[in-house]
Amino acid sequence: MTRIALDPFVADLDGESAALRAAGPLAEVELPGGVHCYAVTHHAEARQLLTDARVVKDINVWGAWQRGEIPPDWPLIGLANPGRSMLTVDGADHRRLRTLVAQALTVKRVERLRSGIEALTTASLDRLAALPKGEKVDLKAEFAYPLPMNVISELMGVDGADHPRLKELFEKFFSTQTPPEEVPQMMADLGTLFTKIVDSKRAEPGDDLTSALIAASEDGDHLSNEEIVNTLQLIIAAGHETTISLIVNAVVALQTHPEQRKRVLGGEVPWDSVIEETLRWKTPTSHVLIRFATEDVAVGDKVLPKGEALIVSFGALGRDETQYGPTAGEFDVTRSPNRHIAFGHGPHVCPGAALSRLEAGVALPALYERFPDLDLAVPAAELRNKPIVTQNDLYNLPVELT
Repeated sequence: MTRIALDPFVADLDGESAALRAAGPLAEVELPGGVHCYAVTHHAEARQLLTDARVVKDINVWGAWQRGEIPPDWPLIGLANPGRSMLTVDGADHRRLRTLVAQALTVKRVERLRSGIEALTTASLDRLAALPKGEKVDLKAEFAYPLPMNVISELMGVDGADHPRLKELFEKFFSTQTPPEEVPQMMADLGTLFTKIVDSKRAEPGDDLTSALIAASEDGDHLSNEEIVNTLQLIIAAGHETTISLIVNAVVALQTHPEQRKRVLGGEVPWDSVIEETLRWKTPTSHVLIRFATEDVAVGDKVLPKGEALIVSFGALGRDETQYGPTAGEFDVTRSPNRHIAFGHGPHVCPGAALSRLEAGVALPALYERFPDLDLAVPAAELRNKPIVTQNDLYNLPVELT
């Protein structure tokens, strides 16, 4: 099996995803930093593996980890071993940790956040409207970033004063280019910051999910302080990054497909269809780290060996022709059916999917209602991905608001 090295600079994510698909449903890959693993790259096989009890989240199953081959300063260590939380355990432990979070993020409960999301969106658009006409604006920094960060922070009870430090640390956390000597301190700083947030909620509980997790631990659910801290970090990280990329990628897709944009703005195609097709075609999460095989697992005509690591290459499987037909590589807002798994599948499916969809469903139509003639300020070919192996994330999105 030919090994495919994932580009740490993410210069051509679409090309990389095509190469992974061409290698078959199970591809042998090398992660940045020289770490070997496997990737599932086709839709059907991904669904199979994401519900296979032989493929687990326990890093102690990983042979390379057991042998001491994964250094503590590996740039992706925080993604591979983020500490004990609902992300890193299976079975009963996973259900115990996930229950409270899932209850807080049901579609019905999330819908109650709509008015607050609408208010935040309107405030951001008012700031953009106050800028001089024709001025170039980084839509990612000025619109796509503040909304999900403020929403998830309010949900979890995180003070806005912590946002600048969180942004700085998460930049290092996700990047493949963080110098190895900075990784241990970055991980320690994240732990310190989130521990401080949890401690403040113990002292002064509020109407937020962090306080609810603390209360549950005190009522006999036995969540340890480590589990609460790590769960908070996980939700903040995933809860804003994915939605930022969803909003940004949807704008780029519409601006580079003007006929489809015209149909959407004319009301012929609902915004829900734009969001679902963006999730499939330009999925916010390119690769998810990391699962481990407790025994040999057949994947098509190949085998994921016992003790090996597996990543799920959502960027590849979202354009799988065996699932979506010969037009899988095309952006088509009228695609139906569109049964993607951009938010995952099985027990570890993203609990924040409804929230992300709601935020994008409020933000995108409001943006185009206010600025129907917005345009990219640079050719789409000049937009550059950040060096993040897990996220389909641009450095910026320069636009002109005419």
